[in-house]
Amino acid sequence: MSEEFSCQISPPFLSLGSDRDLDLDSTLQELSMYNFPVEINHTGMEVANFLEKYPLLPGVILVEQGRFFGMISRRRLLEFLIRPYGQELLVQQPLAVLYSYARIPMLLLADTTSILTAMQLSLKRSPELLAEPIVVQTESGAYRLLDVQELNIISWQIRGIDNLVRYERSQAQMIQNDKMANLGRLVDGVAHEILDPVGFIWGNITYVSTYSQDLLKLIAAYDQELPSVSQAINLLKEDIEFDFLEQDLSRSLASIRTGAERLKKLVTSLQNFCHIDELYPKPVDLHASIDTIILLINSRLQGEIEIVKYYGQLPPVYCFIGQLNQVLMNIFSEVVDILLNEAVRQQLHLEETKAVQKPRIEITTKVISQEASNPNAPDSRWVLIRIADNGPGISQELQQQIIESFSLETKNSKNTSLAVSYRIITVRHGGKLNFNSQIGIGTKFEILLPLL
Repeated sequence: MSEEFSCQISPPFLSLGSDRDLDLDSTLQELSMYNFPVEINHTGMEVANFLEKYPLLPGVILVEQGRFFGMISRRRLLEFLIRPYGQELLVQQPLAVLYSYARIPMLLLADTTSILTAMQLSLKRSPELLAEPIVVQTESGAYRLLDVQELNIISWQIRGIDNLVRYERSQAQMIQNDKMANLGRLVDGVAHEILDPVGFIWGNITYVSTYSQDLLKLIAAYDQELPSVSQAINLLKEDIEFDFLEQDLSRSLASIRTGAERLKKLVTSLQNFCHIDELYPKPVDLHASIDTIILLINSRLQGEIEIVKYYGQLPPVYCFIGQLNQVLMNIFSEVVDILLNEAVRQQLHLEETKAVQKPRIEITTKVISQEASNPNAPDSRWVLIRIADNGPGISQELQQQIIESFSLETKNSKNTSLAVSYRIITVRHGGKLNFNSQIGIGTKFEILLPLL
């Protein structure tokens, strides 16, 4: 009779998992699992024969007329064998009876469960159940057996890879930080060297302007006292175009003064942007920092983007100004890229049928209050920096990617500038960085810094 049943049991097979490299997001469906369903009217000895033939088979899936009934592991069946009269029991009793004797809590998971989550759930079981295989339900409704030892090995491999990636990231970040610090010192030194001749020009332009005006007055006095001058002097005046020189000299000096002033502001802004933060935050003028960034990116605006400022009354804010400048530069660069790309798109499509508004960036700063979660605590005060544009907006898919990159536990291999900015604001300054975009309306970034 048992030979008849044995012929009716399909041999187990091992389903192949995914051939791609496993990572933190990998799920159970990417692992190899055993498929061995047996009807509950078969005897335990029939199943024991298969366990002897397939030594790696972790157990058997019990089904009743094709529907899932339960699971008996290899360990439980072997326990029956070593009991008194165990072999007679396995030969005579169907699996349904054995399952009623050996029924224990089993871990049933969907195949979409991540490998690391499955490992955590497996370890939460009581000690006597830690070696039991895991029952995995596929999307098609079938049931598979996953060897817990296989799960342990795979999960530790994934964690090892994750730790290695984190280590390499930290090393790369340390090297990058060191490079940026050295670059900041280099730029600061170059800016200081530029400021010396600029200061020389700026300091002497006033004297040159005064001297030139005095010389022109002297020449005018000579012309008035000596109306009749020699022919040689008249020829020299014509040769040097004295009348034009007299009118243009003051304008030239004014242009030199304007250029020197602009260069001085630019170099000073560059020095402020490359500021190397100290151990503790210091009070800074946020408006000056914003103006510094605008001056540095002015060449990218190309006169096509309008900057509108709505500055409120802000107290000095304690922060790491070097890192905050990096955040402002990242956000402004992102907004400018969006507006310039939209301007190019409009030019290519020659959108003359509708009025195209000029690209604009609005900067708003103010102090706001937020209600405390504890009713007995005072309201918290924050400094708000809002940077908004009137561009085309960002798609929902890209917005979701940006928001996911804000997670401190992000698994992305690439840290974007906005993700770095989020960490600087939230972790380094205890603030908030909010992001919102609507198609056809624009994109808005809000930085909230706590007031101490």
